[in-house]
Amino acid sequence: MNHKKQVLIESLKEKGFPKSILDAFSKVRREDFIPENLKHRAYEDISLPIGFLQTISQPYTIAVMLKELKVRKRQRILEVGSGCGYVLALLSEIVGKKGKVYGVEVIKELFEKSEENLKDYENIEIYNRNGNLGLREKTPYDRILISARTGEIPKDLISQLKSKGILVAPVGNSYIQAITSFRKENGKLKVINEFPGFLFVPLVS
Repeated sequence: MNHKKQVLIESLKEKGFPKSILDAFSKVRREDFIPENLKHRAYEDISLPIGFLQTISQPYTIAVMLKELKVRKRQRILEVGSGCGYVLALLSEIVGKKGKVYGVEVIKELFEKSEENLKDYENIEIYNRNGNLGLREKTPYDRILISARTGEIPKDLISQLKSKGILVAPVGNSYIQAITSFRKENGKLKVINEFPGFLFVPLVS
């Protein structure tokens, strides 16, 4: 493992992230998901541009979302706004070979790039769709991650989440968002946790 990657994982470890998340960060090569000219910055704890006004999120931010998602082995996960595919790869490692990870990305070029990035992952499927509508044909999901800013959670996504399932999303306006985790109870989302102070690109429909 290169030194910069080791330093990054050590810093996530010090912040108390669980072993399953640290192991996923160890196994997945972030440099495979970013443009050639930025590969040397792959293990800096910052977000980086991936084209089309989109970014690959800061590793710390991703780790917060994954921790809140409370992913377990064998689960079915949907990521909305899957971008370059990096978080799908991390999720794939966490759910294991018997789990299943689905990604929805509306920007065709990013969808195609992520398909190429993830061709060796057998438990990931990616679709070029409007993420607000989710992915009805593969429902229900144990967990749903929205990796882009939203003012409110789209109704289609709520309906595709299992009862007692968890959904995590950055919720807020264009100036500030809180990473918010919800549990689905009696058909509605109930807030579990909120972490303010994040900035995400908006969910594109």
